[in-house]
Amino acid sequence: MRVRILGIGMGPQHVTGEVADALRGCDYAVAARKRDGDALLAVRRQVCDAYGVPLVAVPDPERDRDPADYRAAVAAWHEARVAAYERVLGERGGTAAFLVWGDPSLYDSTLRIVRRIAERGAVPVEFDVLPGVGAPQLLAARHRIVLHGVGRPVHVVPARGLGGAVAAGLDGIVVMLGGEQPVFEGLEGWSVWWGANLGTDSEELVAGRVGDVLPAIGAARSRARERAGWVMDIALLRRPE
Repeated sequence: MRVRILGIGMGPQHVTGEVADALRGCDYAVAARKRDGDALLAVRRQVCDAYGVPLVAVPDPERDRDPADYRAAVAAWHEARVAAYERVLGERGGTAAFLVWGDPSLYDSTLRIVRRIAERGAVPVEFDVLPGVGAPQLLAARHRIVLHGVGRPVHVVPARGLGGAVAAGLDGIVVMLGGEQPVFEGLEGWSVWWGANLGTDSEELVAGRVGDVLPAIGAARSRARERAGWVMDIALLRRPE
């Protein structure tokens, strides 16, 4: 069978022509259902409805959110997901789509999970990947900025990696999966361009010196959660000159 891993940005408005054509050729799409009333699942359903593709919702295995060993906990969660999706693919066959938020190359486990299914061999799988609009691209566009300085690198890290990036002397850092406000503690002199729920009706944007805008970020984050029921945020941080 064939699996197509498709980047969808933040919803129907970001689906590229290439992804749209691929989705039309799929028999169904597969997505995790994390809870009753899952708002993110509902957006995936909107994408599927737009292209006449049924969506199969798979209950997401429980995940330890405060593990002693983060990598081991994520590996166990991924294996549980592999087993859950493998059952669905084995039962249905055909051509299946996985709809990935943003772009499949950044902080998403779908590609690893599908590759693992293929490696296990219980369900013969061939897969390909089509890119989507990523959160860093949306952040730069919304703030009308270039992510890096002239001739300088930009580093992309999850929130838990920010401290190490700062300690290493990096001066341009994109922080994804930001979590709660304390991720910026100790960086009050840095500049920040922050966004939450980019590309959606609950989008929020804040920019300025970290020490000046922390309260605004906290308030904006609360508004985004209240409107959408969830928050995905991202920020570009630059060390002061």
